[in-house]
Amino acid sequence: MDLEAAYFLIVCTLAFFGYVGFKSSSNEEVGEDAYLSARGTQSWTQIGLSLFASGMGVWVLLGPSEVAYFGGFWDVVGYAASASAPLLLIAFVGPKIRSQLPQGVTLADYVRDRLGRKMQVYVGLISILYMFTFLFAEFMAIGKVMEQLTEMNPLIPMILVGATTALYTAYGGLPASLATDRVQGGVIVVLVSLLLIFLFAADTGKLIDDAMAYNPGGYEDTYSHGSMSYLGSFKSGLALVVAVTAAEMFSQGNWQRAYASEDDLALQKGAFLAAAMVFPLIFIMGVMGTVAAGQGGVGDPSVAFFHLVRDSSPLVVSAFILLVVSLVCSSTDTLQNAIVASISRDLSGENIGIGFSRFITILMVPLAIFLATGPTISGFQFNSLSVFGIFLFADILAAATVAPVMLTLWSGVSSRGALLGCFAGLFSVAIYGLIEPPTDSAFFMYLINPTLGATPASAGGLTNLWPFVAAILGSTMVTVAGSKVLPDS
Repeated sequence: MDLEAAYFLIVCTLAFFGYVGFKSSSNEEVGEDAYLSARGTQSWTQIGLSLFASGMGVWVLLGPSEVAYFGGFWDVVGYAASASAPLLLIAFVGPKIRSQLPQGVTLADYVRDRLGRKMQVYVGLISILYMFTFLFAEFMAIGKVMEQLTEMNPLIPMILVGATTALYTAYGGLPASLATDRVQGGVIVVLVSLLLIFLFAADTGKLIDDAMAYNPGGYEDTYSHGSMSYLGSFKSGLALVVAVTAAEMFSQGNWQRAYASEDDLALQKGAFLAAAMVFPLIFIMGVMGTVAAGQGGVGDPSVAFFHLVRDSSPLVVSAFILLVVSLVCSSTDTLQNAIVASISRDLSGENIGIGFSRFITILMVPLAIFLATGPTISGFQFNSLSVFGIFLFADILAAATVAPVMLTLWSGVSSRGALLGCFAGLFSVAIYGLIEPPTDSAFFMYLINPTLGATPASAGGLTNLWPFVAAILGSTMVTVAGSKVLPDS
């Protein structure tokens, strides 16, 4: 596709989203509470589309196919389930948390109400680490995808998307993000449907044969990651469900939308709608990764999906550009406002106003883009592998914390018991490292890299289930026991 035409298409798409975002907030003054929560304003269809769009990102085109390339069919199922499970969990626990803290905004608001200020700050820090990593990973992803599609300089789409989303999100807050989500969600559904029809219009039998073939990545002699009949990746798929579900509970954009829903029924129906939309999308994208694995010749597994469309017409490439811009905008504007909510509510204790919130929204984007360019800072290089490692570290922190937080729905949990449970969850991961030492690493390295393991499968990118199980079981047992021994007065 002509490079100038690609730039024109990106700019027009961003201009339209910017118009929608500014228009949604131009008719009335957005107060501080509405800026962060849009409390009680969204119907179930609006919540469903927003949860769907805000949870999607360019990772939909990269992550599932890469996981599938290495992990095969069961990792695809696990990835799809891990994307929809947090929405189902929010449908269940969201109304309970709303009823106990009607004026909340973030999950850490509820944590402060039940467990105190220290736990609120701890949960807030985990949330910000996870969300900011997600933010600059999205910028990194759009740069890689646009370079793959059009050979443009990766930095240019990063700057264009970052500037546009920061401006309308800083101006309109969550209401602007919700308004653009509805449009972006519709665009994503239509374009993904059309593109998949285009792909499956080819020889379906050949696609299935490729999906069931062995992985060409050099591991065929020992195990067949890319095979739909290979059951060895089942535990890895389950690990994804546990890890991503735990981490997504700390994505404050979901909780902002829980409070933005009109009532509990709107939240539940919207969450079910979003889950029903997410699962098949991730599953089909993952299957495309197993197809690419079967065909071979993919140098970078993260762009395995684009291996299938590399020779497509300019019309298909144009549709992909629209899709990619919609995906990255829907996730980045959500993350920007959610990070501001966590800083404003959880770290500062509601001591910063809307003006400073707008300043933070603008300020975080250049930093995120800088990290997305892959700099080396104090010997640490920010590349795709290192970003994945940061995600894994955040996932382990979340897995060690999610049970103590969710157990607060039981009235017997104490603040000291929950805090001990969080540390015990991390300690349990280290104990697992003593029982099953990771290959060529110290016992505590599971805390940093849960893909490590004692089997060759870990070399192929499969996620190790047991560090996450250890974190959840250890934190649960100590939280319950600690709350019995150290009850709140």
